[in-house]
Amino acid sequence: MAKSISSLHKFRLASGELFGIIINDDHTIKSDLYIKLLNEIINSDEPYLLKNFILTVGVVSNHGNWFSAEDHNKELKVLAQSYDWLIFLTDQGITSFLNDVILNQVNEYKAINNAFLTSYKSDNKHTQFTKVKMNSESDDQLIEYFKSNKSKIRNWFNIISPQGKSITELRQELKILQNKKWRKILK
Repeated sequence: MAKSISSLHKFRLASGELFGIIINDDHTIKSDLYIKLLNEIINSDEPYLLKNFILTVGVVSNHGNWFSAEDHNKELKVLAQSYDWLIFLTDQGITSFLNDVILNQVNEYKAINNAFLTSYKSDNKHTQFTKVKMNSESDDQLIEYFKSNKSKIRNWFNIISPQGKSITELRQELKILQNKKWRKILK
């Protein structure tokens, strides 16, 4: 169960078009094509549009039963409709990351390598490298790795939804949202 949900909701018309609705402060409903309404909200400074808005971004990869970015199974199709952005991390991306920071044992990423190997030993009882727990030195090295390899990393992903969009456009949307005067908006 989600702790909170976005004020922007999706629904499909009988024609199959994806529409969005948002409730105005006066309890009237604003609706439009979903992608159009999403763009309006992101580019707006209207408190009623932004105060409970959450841009959702999901990342999936092919370990499991997602198949590929081009060949969606039903679970991937459901996820694509559940997020504003659904990003597919390619096998090539995962392989490149593992080679760079874990398998090649480069000195500048030694803490990542050690934390990973320590976490996944058969007799280990304490993890240091998971999505929940990360030792600080590994975290620092990961941040540096991602900063230093931005152009390479951009190529690791395919956009599942919204169709026809790019990682660059997602970054632009996130920058727009980041630069808003949130204290004023949320008053």
